[in-house]
Amino acid sequence: MISYYFKSVRNDEVQVLDEYRPGAWISVEHPTEKEIVDLSSRFQLDIGDLEDALDEDEMPRLERDGEMAYIYIRHVYNSEENEPATSPLLIIVGPELFITIAYRSFPRLEKFLQNNTNYATTQRTKLMLLLMDEVVDQYEVFLNKVSRRIQIIRSRLRSHSVAREDFVDFVTIEDELNEFVSALQPMSAILRRLSLGKYVPIYEQDKDLIEDLLLNNEQSIETSLSSIKTIINIREAYATISGNELNRTMKLLTMATVLIALPNVFFGMYGMNVRLPFGDHPAAYSIVVGTTFIVMIVTIWLAWRKRII
Repeated sequence: MISYYFKSVRNDEVQVLDEYRPGAWISVEHPTEKEIVDLSSRFQLDIGDLEDALDEDEMPRLERDGEMAYIYIRHVYNSEENEPATSPLLIIVGPELFITIAYRSFPRLEKFLQNNTNYATTQRTKLMLLLMDEVVDQYEVFLNKVSRRIQIIRSRLRSHSVAREDFVDFVTIEDELNEFVSALQPMSAILRRLSLGKYVPIYEQDKDLIEDLLLNNEQSIETSLSSIKTIINIREAYATISGNELNRTMKLLTMATVLIALPNVFFGMYGMNVRLPFGDHPAAYSIVVGTTFIVMIVTIWLAWRKRII
């Protein structure tokens, strides 16, 4: 679907146009092949670059073709499984052209249709930076949700009520965070290259926007990496605790086996048809039981001294 929006510096109202006019913002969502071909033909854009925006695995990058700058980034959204995922978003900036192509719906675009938003479609550089700021802000929202999920699981770990599903959830969260990092790190490189002014014109008032955006993006990267590290530490701690508990259980079972076997050794010997010490003694049974009991007590004491139990 192709939509046309226009908003000037002097007018606070966003105009929804039926046709394109110079200075308008061309917003494309879920484009068909025909729409891609029409855009390429009408505005002399490379069709291969446009089709790259429809590749689910397209990674963030910055390219220039003539006077056109192609900025590929990835925005985060809720998947059908209600899990965070990322999808490509292409921003095309030219001398008289501003186009966004989103493979999936980008809800944050709705914010720019409100009349109280401070931007103009004729200020293409500022609009580009504001869009990228919304993308980064959306990552921060999802990162806060992920952090809360990690805190909940960590609190259950402290109370020893962690279930198998929690570690399956950890694997899912770690995959999500790695996907975030893969999308955010190249965006920092894109912002640094944009700040040079070689791809799009950078005005004095835009420099502060880029610096703030770069700072927010770096903070999101650090938050993602910190959350990944937290997950790894929790997983390693739980593995250590589980290993220690397993070793303790094995030691107790081994000790129990030894204690069960000791009486059988003595009773087995005196059950054989051979002459043994105290075999004819009237208190032989009591002696064997007492000796067995003493050996068991000594064994338990030695195990305790050696911290086996």
